[in-house]
Amino acid sequence: MNTGAWSPVSLAVVSAGVGHPHPTRLLADWVAEAVCRSLAAGGARAEVEVLELHRLTADLARHTAQGRASLDLREAIAAVVGADGLVVVTPVLAASPNEVFDSFLAALGDGVLSGMPVLLALNSGSRRQSPDVAQVIRGCLTDVRRPRAHGRRRVPRRLAGHGSQ
Repeated sequence: MNTGAWSPVSLAVVSAGVGHPHPTRLLADWVAEAVCRSLAAGGARAEVEVLELHRLTADLARHTAQGRASLDLREAIAAVVGADGLVVVTPVLAASPNEVFDSFLAALGDGVLSGMPVLLALNSGSRRQSPDVAQVIRGCLTDVRRPRAHGRRRVPRRLAGHGSQ
C-alpha cells in the first residue's frame, strides 16, 4: 500500500490550562508528539493545531452569557469539529475540570464529536487526585460525543491508514 497517497491526519489539541507557566500546555505538547510518533510509525502524517482555551476565556464568558460566539471562538470550534482526532488536556481542580474547559464543551454543542477519537490527558498537579475524576470528565465528553436524536449524524472520521471512507 502506498502511504504517500494518504492525506495527513488532522489532530486538534485542546489545552485548557490557565496558569503561568502552562504545565497543561507542556503536557498537551508531549501527548501530541506521542500521537504523531505513533501515527508516523503506522505510515501516517499528522497536522496538529493547538488551541489554548485561556486565550478564549472572555469569548467563552460572552458566549455563556449572551449565546453569541466570537470569530475566534467559531474558528476554535471549527478546528475541533473539522479534525480527524482530538487530544484534550485539562487541569483538574477540586475533582472536576476547570470552568474554561466546561464552557468550551458547552459551546461545542451536543453530538459534534460523534465518531471522533478522543484522547484525554489530565493534569492534576498531585498524585492524590481521585481516579473518579477521569470518569467525571469522560462523562462530560460523552455528552458532546452523543449523536443528536434529531438532525444528521456526522460521517465517521477517517484516520489515514487506519480505516476507509
